[in-house]
Formats: sequence, structure tokens, C-alpha cells
Amino acid sequence: MFIDIHTHAYRIKPPFVCNFCTPDELVARYDEEGIERGCVLPIVSPEIYFPQANEDILEMAQQYPERIIPWCNVDPRLLTNSPKAPLGKVLAHYKDAGCKGLGEVMLNVPMMDPMVQNLFAHAEDVGLPVTFDGSDQVGGDFGLYDDPGLPQLEHTLQSFPKLVILGHGPTFWAEIARLETPGERAIIFGARGHQVGIMPSGPIREEGVVPKLMRRYPNLYGDLSDYTPHNALSRDPEYGPKFVTEFQDRLLYGTDLCSPTQRLPMSDLLIGWRDSGAISEEVFNKIARENAIRLLGLLH
Repeated sequence: MFIDIHTHAYRIKPPFVCNFCTPDELVARYDEEGIERGCVLPIVSPEIYFPQANEDILEMAQQYPERIIPWCNVDPRLLTNSPKAPLGKVLAHYKDAGCKGLGEVMLNVPMMDPMVQNLFAHAEDVGLPVTFDGSDQVGGDFGLYDDPGLPQLEHTLQSFPKLVILGHGPTFWAEIARLETPGERAIIFGARGHQVGIMPSGPIREEGVVPKLMRRYPNLYGDLSDYTPHNALSRDPEYGPKFVTEFQDRLLYGTDLCSPTQRLPMSDLLIGWRDSGAISEEVFNKIARENAIRLLGLLH
């Protein structure tokens, strides 16, 4: 039923914080949830967790070739720690090895940092879509920093019109509506070590920049993994289905599994909308699996 555009797994479980799935646990969870296969995105930037090798993800895909779709990830500080790093050679190597995308890019610098822009330029040249996570601060967090209104994302979309960028995470999905306050667009690490913050709620009285950017830039897609797109789409039961229907060709189902027991409310939301007639069967099928097949060049 579903193809997962965004998940994580570790070959051997790392310690602390997150209880990421092993490949065996991931596939078992997919069997339970009706997920055909999914994209495993490596974590490489230490701002968020223990870095992985791209080779670990390729090994998982070899273990489960019908269930795991490998992505590569490259920290743009790699090789020379400069905006002239020859990252295209690295990306081409992993694309040739079978990786279908780049991400999740999560280092905590501005999106317009020259090294990040260099990475995106090479991804466009090589032909890999990019998934990033965002933040509203530099320091004490993970993810690419952007300002309210996402101007750095917009400049990036303008700079690389052939690069498919998948918007993901709280700073992106909070701006489906106009912000009430800038602080409601991110969940950050608090001073005592746990995550703090609020997400916007209630009816969408005025559209934010996300639908406007998606109308303006055909290379912007929406990654529906983690809890933030569910919050964005479910907070207004009238607007949510309209948004999904308008952008039906550029929204992709995802889980962002960080634990074998994590709940997946997006599955229930989409199925419920389909069964109630809020969205059509065609729209559901595109978001559930067909858009991923087309974007990644998968065999049906």
C-alpha cells in the first residue's frame, strides 16, 4: 500500500537517546503497517546522532533488496571543509552504487552557507533529490537554519531549478499557515537536555509560505514523514484535504521511524480521508506510493 520516502535504521543499534530499528526490525514493522518498501536515509552529521557510513545502508539494501531503498548522505564539510569540495565525485559514486537520493541533510548551519550550496549544486548535477531538516537557530540544535518565511529555502529553489528538494520537519511544515509567532515553528533541545517548543494548532485562517512556494517552484516536494506534517494537515480538517489534493503530485508518504514502536498517524489520516471521500482514491495512491515510484525511478 505505502512506499516510505524517509526512514532510518542502524546495522547495529547505537547507544542512548533513540532506539532506531535494525534492518530486521524495520522490515517487520513494514509488514505490520502495510509498507511495501522504504528509503533508508543515513545520519552523517554529529549535531544529531552517531554518524553512519553510506556503506551500512547499501549493506541493508543488499540484505533486503525488495524492501529497502538506499539513500546516501554527505556532510558538506567533507573532504576540504570548503565550498570547493569535489562532492560531485562522491555523489556520483553512490548513485552508481544504487542510492536514489541524498539526505537527510541535518548539519546546523544556514541553508545559504556556501558549503551547503556547493552540496546542492553537485546533487543537481548528479541528479539526486535532496531531503533536509531545518532549524530556527544555529547552535544547540540540528538542521539547516532558515529565517521565518523560509527565504533561504526560496533562494535555494531559485538557484537550483532542476534539483528536487523535499521539505521536511517542523520549520517547514509549521509554515503551511501564517505563523502566529516565530517560536512556534521549531522543536529544539532545551537547556536541560530534552526537546521543548510548541507546534501551531487550530484552523488555518491564512496560508503560509509553504503552499505559496509549492505553487511557485515545481522542484519543491513535501516529505510527509515525522509528526509535523500530520500536525500541519490534521489541524484544519477542511484545509488539509484541499492542500493534499492541490499538491497531489509532489507529496510523498513517509514515517521517519526512530523506534520500532513509534506510532504512524499519517497512515491513519490518509486512509481515513480516502475512505471518507475527503480525498480521492487517485490522490491517495499518488501520495502513498506512485509519486515515490516516479520520483525515484522505481520498478512497480
